[in-house]
Amino acid sequence: MTIFSKIVAGEIPSYKCAENEQFYAFLDINPLAKGHTLVIPKREVDYIFDLEDDEIAAMQVFAKHVAKAIRQVLPCIKVGQAVLGLEVPHAHIHLVPMQSEKDLNFANPKLSLPAEEMQQVAADILKAYEAL
Repeated sequence: MTIFSKIVAGEIPSYKCAENEQFYAFLDINPLAKGHTLVIPKREVDYIFDLEDDEIAAMQVFAKHVAKAIRQVLPCIKVGQAVLGLEVPHAHIHLVPMQSEKDLNFANPKLSLPAEEMQQVAADILKAYEAL
């Protein structure tokens, strides 16, 4: 069981931003930018391209709605999307609020935000997502 599966199961706490029957979105605990969110399938699959066609399509639509919510909550030009998938063997999409393309460079230093700020950002994104 991956760390992401444990998050979905509620065994490990997370800053939930959105959820439906198939997918879960939560703040990255080592964000590139405030609001950096991970979108995962609840079904544990290592490689994103091993998802069934309908699952990957549904995951992109879910991520699109999460990105719209992020953009409503955080001032950014766009929300960038990246699929890396080497650090955790569970398919996931990174959604990162961007002011420039440099903001999506994973070699950049990670932010360290207080728990209260992370909770508020996640709550604001969740509220915006639910209002869509």
